[in-house]
Amino acid sequence: MSELFAGLLSRSSAWGVALTIAAFGVGALFQRRTGKAWCNPILIGSILVMALLALTGTPYPEFKVSSGPVSWLLLPATVSLAIPLYEKWDLLKKNVAAILIGISAGVAVNLGCIVLLARVMGLDRAQAVTLLPKSVTTAIGMDVAEALGGMPSLAGAVIVLTGIGGSLMAQWVCDVMHIRDPIARGIGIGTASHAIGTAKALEMGEVEGAMSGLAIAVAGVLTAVLAPVFANLLG
Repeated sequence: MSELFAGLLSRSSAWGVALTIAAFGVGALFQRRTGKAWCNPILIGSILVMALLALTGTPYPEFKVSSGPVSWLLLPATVSLAIPLYEKWDLLKKNVAAILIGISAGVAVNLGCIVLLARVMGLDRAQAVTLLPKSVTTAIGMDVAEALGGMPSLAGAVIVLTGIGGSLMAQWVCDVMHIRDPIARGIGIGTASHAIGTAKALEMGEVEGAMSGLAIAVAGVLTAVLAPVFANLLG
């Protein structure tokens, strides 16, 4: 089977793109059939891809190169989240101060918790700085981790897991904490769990989705600026 798969790969330069789309499609179908929130298409798709690569003995670097076009789409996909924000422009202008303060506080808490966690668990600097950008989109987080001397591939995995966790728990946390305001819900979800969480915010409502999309951009910029400062606290 491994030889057959290797032969197929040698004849296709975009097999990674096809595999990624197919795995996501299977995950989406599985979620639709089960109706379970934890059956996240990204989580299921990732497991399927990892299983196939392991079974066929395909090196991850080969998959990364072949699936590169999918990664390139992350930036325009993130930018497209400005569309629902534009539709709620009046709401943004009325609450701009509270929104910016909320996102800034969220970013500071995210980074501070990683520093505290690193000290408690005895993580070395490379491991700790890899975790610092866990709550921003991979398009930003992996570059931040690499610039700080971390491991970008591991950072990407942690970012995806953070987003999936946020997507699964967003509604529950908002309900338990009695967070009813759609602006607060959207800002919290986007700041904590970037684009994957924003997909859940869009399901919760238009305002939640718009505010979450804004939080992705602002939190990404703030994290890129503040991460080096918090990295210095690691010693």
